Amino acid sequence: MNIKLSVVDQTPVHGSHHKKDAPLLTVELAKHCDEWNYHRYWVAEHHDSVHFANPCPEILVAHLASITKRIKVGSGGVMLSNYSPLKVAECFSMLASLFPERIDLGVGRAPGGSAMTSAALAFPNKASNGQFYAEQAALLESFIHGSFKEAHPFSSIHVMPEVRDVPDLWMLGSSGGSAELAGKLGYHLALARFIDSENCHPRIFDAHQKAWQQAGHERPLQRMLAIACICAETEEEAKLRAGTAVYRKFATHIGEREDFLTPTQVRDRYRGMPASHQALFDRIEASYTIGTPEQCWNEMESLAKTFNTDEISLVTVTHSQADRLDSYRLLAKNL
Repeated sequence: MNIKLSVVDQTPVHGSHHKKDAPLLTVELAKHCDEWNYHRYWVAEHHDSVHFANPCPEILVAHLASITKRIKVGSGGVMLSNYSPLKVAECFSMLASLFPERIDLGVGRAPGGSAMTSAALAFPNKASNGQFYAEQAALLESFIHGSFKEAHPFSSIHVMPEVRDVPDLWMLGSSGGSAELAGKLGYHLALARFIDSENCHPRIFDAHQKAWQQAGHERPLQRMLAIACICAETEEEAKLRAGTAVYRKFATHIGEREDFLTPTQVRDRYRGMPASHQALFDRIEASYTIGTPEQCWNEMESLAKTFNTDEISLVTVTHSQADRLDSYRLLAKNL
């Protein structure tokens, strides 16, 4: 199976650089991935985070599309519950007009931050907490494609005059809750195994495909599996590098919030953990794709076959930018 490799970049705040440089490091990586023949480059949305530094994906998408030549660029994703569907449609329709056939609009249900940031984003209204997500997604699709029925009060709104190019619509999911909605509305599905590997099953794609077919969409369906992946020349080095990301996820389970630890700090903390914490850390690590290029590619090919997809998107979080670049560079040798 020929696998297309893509990127989901959370714009991590690397310990190897000043925090303010995090968006510039995303720019650096995107330029390389364009040259290394990665298929897509998506940027994520987070608010009030000590780890991730992109609260406005539409801004980074515009810049990345302008400094790359070939790679598709998009959001992975815009947290739709925070925004007006019309405004999101306007932003990404403009991007698609400026960069024809290169823009993806991926949306998600999660708020991308705390309850306080959701309240601040919604002010002076109240945060919706995702309760209107299905309706928002339907409105967004109709604004993008101009598909409102005549009787709809928004049918007279023109997002852009004479739009010829529109962004590809994607919906993000991790445990299947959005699969049928995405299929019904005509959104392609990106399944985030890196968020919840235990509840991420191939049948989620099956449910999406069934809903897509029942809705009668004529355009070809697309699906993508997003995984956490850290690669190095040796398995030992890859596991050491991966410790930073594994510990961050472990820390969220036990209620800790601090800057990224170095791989050595993670190793030292692991040695001092009680057995129950070590078991949790080990379970998280086992859900990652970690190893040499050959080991990683073998696992990716197995996942692609299991999930019946030809596109794998990589989420790579490391303490240093150099390690992140190296991981993507090593995996690109097979592209």
